[in-house]
Amino acid sequence: MGEQLDKNEQLQKDIQHDLNATILAMAQDPGNADNYHTLAKLYAMDNKFDKVISVYESLLGIHPNDTQALLNLGSIYYFDKEYKKALNYYTKAMDVDPENYLVYYNLGNTYAEMKNFSKALHFYNRAIDFYSLNPEIYNAIALLYHDYEDYVESKAYYEKALSLDPDNLTSHVDLGNIYFKLFDYDNALKHYLRVYELNPENKTVIVCIANTYALVKDQENAYKFFDISLNLGGDNYKTLICYAIAKSDFKDSEGALELYKRAIEEYPDQMNAYILVGNMYSNAKDYDNALKYYNQALKLQPNDASIHVLIANTYYMNNKIEESLKSYRYAVNLVPENDEYKLVYIQLLEDYIEDLRRGEELENV
Repeated sequence: MGEQLDKNEQLQKDIQHDLNATILAMAQDPGNADNYHTLAKLYAMDNKFDKVISVYESLLGIHPNDTQALLNLGSIYYFDKEYKKALNYYTKAMDVDPENYLVYYNLGNTYAEMKNFSKALHFYNRAIDFYSLNPEIYNAIALLYHDYEDYVESKAYYEKALSLDPDNLTSHVDLGNIYFKLFDYDNALKHYLRVYELNPENKTVIVCIANTYALVKDQENAYKFFDISLNLGGDNYKTLICYAIAKSDFKDSEGALELYKRAIEEYPDQMNAYILVGNMYSNAKDYDNALKYYNQALKLQPNDASIHVLIANTYYMNNKIEESLKSYRYAVNLVPENDEYKLVYIQLLEDYIEDLRRGEELENV
């Protein structure tokens, strides 16, 4: 820890030294655009993006046609989700440098984020006009089609990207995801396993591999890749949950419960594990333990109507109708627009009132 602090302190000193030298150089040669770019880069390294913006705006006051400054300002606003400002700078860059593929690529990305499919596709295709051998443009078009669930077109563009770069990780991962959604698990595995070969420490893909093996009922390989993911360290919450679901599917309820409880122990602020344990106990008709875990989830998300419904259903299955009605009423009050909750609550209330009336009639006989 101390060593890391020392490195950070040294980095800050180095940045400050370079900042001072660059500011001095700018004072001596105020029209030199390279000094502005150097200063902006140093401020970016120090995460002072307000100063980066100021530097680039000053540069554009002197050199209004500096394409890199226009692109960089556009990118700052793009990553800050200020898309109209990003478009303003990218459009200026297009006017200045109309054959620069990066301008069109960035315009495509911005329109994609704004959910404007036709304009995004138009600018991606313009980027291809000027740089047809860049796989990332095809990946971007593939993702655009993917977002609109046109998987046929999406696959075609990912395959085009792979024809240009056979080891492109983005293409392999996303193609694997498409095949997974299409229930073509063999092809999904082919792409996921290729990513694993290229990057054996990619936890996300390792979990995808494990989940896919679990779905094709290959227990040995599923468990193998879940264990690989756990042994890599880092954030294991998703791995533990997916591993537990797989064990449950393979009829190992005890093993599943152990993994869920480990997830709760290691990540006590994550809600889903409590709910999944509650579901297991509820399915086993152990309603007291089910309620215990549902109520722990409720402490984390007290205004989550779905948890109140789970509690209501558990009370109902345990024949505690009044408690069930209270929980359903709470859920309905939280989301009054949910007609399903409302209809179940009304039906349950009507049945409860009818049962009370029958009881009173029997007493009066």
